[in-house]
Amino acid sequence: MGDPTWFQVMNVVIAALFGIEGLDQMMGGGLIPGNICAIIGTYGTGKTTFALEFIWEGLKKGENVIYISLEEREDRILRYMNDKGWDTTPYRGRALSVLKLDPSDFNLAINSIKNELPALVSQLGAQRVVIDPVSLFEDLFDRDSDRRREMFRFVDTLRDQRCTIVLTSETDKDNPFASRHNLIEYLADTVILLRYVRPSDLTDVHLALEVVKMRLSAHSREIKPYEIQQGQVLVYTEANVF
Repeated sequence: MGDPTWFQVMNVVIAALFGIEGLDQMMGGGLIPGNICAIIGTYGTGKTTFALEFIWEGLKKGENVIYISLEEREDRILRYMNDKGWDTTPYRGRALSVLKLDPSDFNLAINSIKNELPALVSQLGAQRVVIDPVSLFEDLFDRDSDRRREMFRFVDTLRDQRCTIVLTSETDKDNPFASRHNLIEYLADTVILLRYVRPSDLTDVHLALEVVKMRLSAHSREIKPYEIQQGQVLVYTEANVF
């Protein structure tokens, strides 16, 4: 057996925490390092907030991280983090790399993610990567066959980087339980579904979280309510949605 990787010491795997206590608990202690996690949800469910929590937790642990946005500029992402009370100044240009890619430029977006990301991960020694949202990358393909082929290749490229990766994706407009193209959940190792739930009495709408899938790990299969207060995610593992 070769030398242990960055996440394995004496055959004990150290989980990659999200830094969201209730969610880490539902996942049996956190993500399996080196796996790919998809966060799927409709607008307003907090996908980017979850992804930023994941990045910040890595920085706190002394890890190098990359945040790739297909929607927001770098300065806006950094402002979001600072608005949460997170001082990113000591990490910029060192442990933290924030990139903005233009999803409307087909060739540039694909080449940057597929060809430049591996080199950047290697150069920085990144242990965590976020792509937010990967659904815009999927939208670049007109044909389902092309999308499926390229996404399989893309995910294989990500796996080769040996870092823990979070991908965010919009839900399908007609199905709140599936991603827009019904693809990323099959490629990811872990799938976290964020959605709105309306109780039978129709009094209130609640945000609910479910760990739908987590390969090679025991995890909670319950649906739990959560809130985002002052930019912080609170998952109520002792409460029930219904």
